[in-house]
Amino acid sequence: MRPLVLTENYPPDRGGMAQSCDRIVRSLRASGLPVDVAHVGRKVPRPRVEPQEGGLLVSAPSDEDPAHAIHLLWNEVRRLTVPPSHVVAFGGATPILAAPAFAAWLGVPLVTLLRGNDFDTGLFSLRRGWALRDALARSAAVATVSRDHQRKVAALFPSADVRFVPNGIDAADWTLVPHDLERAALFRAEHVGAGRRLVGMFGHLKQKKGGAFFLEALRRAGVDGLLHLLVVGDAEPEMLAHLASIESSVPWTHVPFVDRYELLPYYAACDAIVVPSFYDGMPNVLLEAGVLGVPPVASTAGGMADLLEDGVNAITFAPGDVHDCRRALSDAATIPLEELRLRGARLKETVLRDYRHDLEAARYAALLEETTGRASRAAGTNALTESRT
Repeated sequence: MRPLVLTENYPPDRGGMAQSCDRIVRSLRASGLPVDVAHVGRKVPRPRVEPQEGGLLVSAPSDEDPAHAIHLLWNEVRRLTVPPSHVVAFGGATPILAAPAFAAWLGVPLVTLLRGNDFDTGLFSLRRGWALRDALARSAAVATVSRDHQRKVAALFPSADVRFVPNGIDAADWTLVPHDLERAALFRAEHVGAGRRLVGMFGHLKQKKGGAFFLEALRRAGVDGLLHLLVVGDAEPEMLAHLASIESSVPWTHVPFVDRYELLPYYAACDAIVVPSFYDGMPNVLLEAGVLGVPPVASTAGGMADLLEDGVNAITFAPGDVHDCRRALSDAATIPLEELRLRGARLKETVLRDYRHDLEAARYAALLEETTGRASRAAGTNALTESRT
């Protein structure tokens, strides 16, 4: 096997999608499976093919007209000396649009990896919904990062082979060293008042991630004097205005986007993290905090419901329920700190057992192997039928 992963999120792109694609590709390659990547990206200067350890990187610059970018990428893919065994659509609008055609032209199975937001927003998009439905209908297999998305896709496409493959994390990348702990202690000493607990919100602070909803719940949670909010990542202008509105009750500190390896001291400084998504897949931030033993205050949207159990390894609330969110924030501010830390320790145990990157890679490799077997059997059946006629 030698799958071709078609993506619009891959290093040097930033963000959770690019990190996830890179992790999956590296883990599959580390397992001994050669993997080629076809990447349409804003930072790609020109179409090119580059060798990487364990496979090739085929790149083309993105364009306002996706058709132009897709044709540029196809010109490079069609010249590959080793043809792909599969075309794998890794979420996003461009892969979902292009992958069915690439798979058909190459005569190989299509496998679609849904990451969460690509399905949640794409399904109801008047402009992109048809492409998502077409890709799902044509896929030999579909993988989702949450059981909720698995159920939804299976309900819409009853004949589809839909698998739940949760995100993974490489714990070796998230190991605290003394310097991280020193920086964490310094941050708390400089920013967090005595007696306050630090709750962190990591990633792009924006409306669809529940930013305004969470800040309103925080303002009304009755936790004055008990919490300090840390926001790490880019923030939409209206979110900064919402932050300003809560400062009289909950002080806050904003740290703009930093490299993921610079996140360790900020995670270590937190007593809890917050993930208030209305809808989601399996946020990387949840696994990153989890592997460090930092408990979450999180909605049960998407894959978070698969991992989190209220009162055991997290404090959870129903997505979009402001009253439940206020209750959860009050719990985070008032339950004994020892109990909060115990929930973080239980979450770490679960992540290290069930959400390892090597397990993620093994599940994807098994899925690809099964689709190869089905394609071979189908080809054999067709050949036999033709010979009899």
